[in-house]
Amino acid sequence: MLTRIDHIGIACFDLDKTVEFYRATYGFEVYHSEINEEQGVREAMLRINGTSDGGASYLQLLEPTREDSAVGKWLAKNGEGVHHIAFGTEDVDGEAADIREKGVRVLYDEPRKGSMGSRITFLHPKDCHGVLTELVTSGTEH
Repeated sequence: MLTRIDHIGIACFDLDKTVEFYRATYGFEVYHSEINEEQGVREAMLRINGTSDGGASYLQLLEPTREDSAVGKWLAKNGEGVHHIAFGTEDVDGEAADIREKGVRVLYDEPRKGSMGSRITFLHPKDCHGVLTELVTSGTEH
């Protein structure tokens, strides 16, 4: 079962400049930042609110660390903006299997490590009305 919007991923060319915009404009502060070498991104998670299931909702700002990363290619084609939406679930493996059975392509055979110790997978945007969709089981750092 999907329990919440975990985060909205926003691709940007300059992470520091984008963080400053969200800080100055909305008062959002960086809750967590990291470099994900596997995904080829430097990211900042801006916490928006907490939820009753122990999770939270975030904006995830993503700056590619290399041009050939998925976010780097996406930025080159589309420019800055909303990259994906992520839904939280207690069981990313089970949720991905259920969705796969409904005919939606799941991009990873096995979930991968995501932000803050989470486990993630993605659904193909062509099967989700043009929206790259991520499924997230929160890690211990949420």
